[in-house]
Amino acid sequence: MSKLRLILTTLFIGGSLQASGPSVSAQSAGSWTSGAPMPSQRGEVAAAAASGKIYVVGAFTGERELEIYDPAADKWSRGAALPRSLHHTAAAGLNGKLYVCGGYLGGRTPTDAVDEYDPATNQWRSLKAMPTPRGALAVAVIDGKIHAIGGVGPDGRNTSAHEMYDPATHEWTALAPLPTPRDHLTAATVNGRLFAIGGRIDGSFRRNLATNEAYDPAADRWEEMAPMPTPRSGIAAGVLDGRILVVGGEGPSGTFHQVEGYDPAANTWRSFAPLPTARHGLAAAVVGHRIYVIAGGPTPGGSASSVVEIFTP
Repeated sequence: MSKLRLILTTLFIGGSLQASGPSVSAQSAGSWTSGAPMPSQRGEVAAAAASGKIYVVGAFTGERELEIYDPAADKWSRGAALPRSLHHTAAAGLNGKLYVCGGYLGGRTPTDAVDEYDPATNQWRSLKAMPTPRGALAVAVIDGKIHAIGGVGPDGRNTSAHEMYDPATHEWTALAPLPTPRDHLTAATVNGRLFAIGGRIDGSFRRNLATNEAYDPAADRWEEMAPMPTPRSGIAAGVLDGRILVVGGEGPSGTFHQVEGYDPAANTWRSFAPLPTARHGLAAAVVGHRIYVIAGGPTPGGSASSVVEIFTP
């Protein structure tokens, strides 16, 4: 009997440890909380973090107001209005300033405009235009320079343009073109390499992609990497712990809750806690080891929201 009790006790303890496995896994998948909603409801926005705050620009409905979120206070304020109405634009934070590149000027007219916002003076200034006008593009920063990739050009078709802006010289340089031209993609930088992920062909979410391509600035060369598990477009991304987390998106059947993380070191993907409010045309920015996912449309097409959801790993 004592041996039987020992066996049963061992099995019970073993079962408890095994049962605790999913709990640990769930915790490692991260969690979501809600932040103060943005004052305006928007879709097809862009956002970037600079000096601890998040700046949100653009909207499908043409709002020019600059919405500013302070994560430490969980409060919103407004800055000087954008020089022009934009949607499907792209934004980057660099040297404490906000840079807004391209987008559509109402309807589907792509622009080459580039504007810089200085929070210290609450003023905008226009910079040298991109060589290629485009909307629904993506931008990322490598070594203090802004890379603008992909999007839809003036002919309504995808461009493979990959152009780099140097704030020190105010010059644009053409680099190795994006191997898979697409729009509504996202981009992020990890360890000095740029990753262009997802998107769609010629503006059609019926042609969503799982494509993941990495750019090496030292070699001026692109490389195909492990594809995203779920083909999506109208997405956003943030980098935590060396991993790119891609959130949201849009497809023919609706919007996406998926949060899928890419580890460039291992060239592998895994799933994380799903986005509480599925949406597309949303923005994401990282401040203080958290990803802030802002606005976006809850249904396909020109929908909007003021939702702020915060991911903690």
